[in-house]
Amino acid sequence: MPHRDVLEAIRAFVAEREWAQFHTPENLAKSISIEAAELLECFQWDEASDRERVIAELADVLTYAYLLADKLGVDPGDIVLSKLATTRQKYPVEKARGRSTKYDQL
Repeated sequence: MPHRDVLEAIRAFVAEREWAQFHTPENLAKSISIEAAELLECFQWDEASDRERVIAELADVLTYAYLLADKLGVDPGDIVLSKLATTRQKYPVEKARGRSTKYDQL
């Protein structure tokens, strides 16, 4: 499903429940952080995790990220590609391949 269809489905879900009134950028950012913590909790004590729970928590993170992007008036795909271009410059292949070193120490 293209991301525009996903966004339309999320918008419809929110509208049906009249939840947009609660979706300030601050609240959405908080929700992303909370859901990301729940995703991390899936791996808290063991790297072997419940795949279905991981997927459900990841869906929550992505849902709030879509809502925040929408609230800010930006296209999620566009901002990811833009950031990837910036990151590509910070981590040139010839210096970064196979390394986890931060860009300022390559």
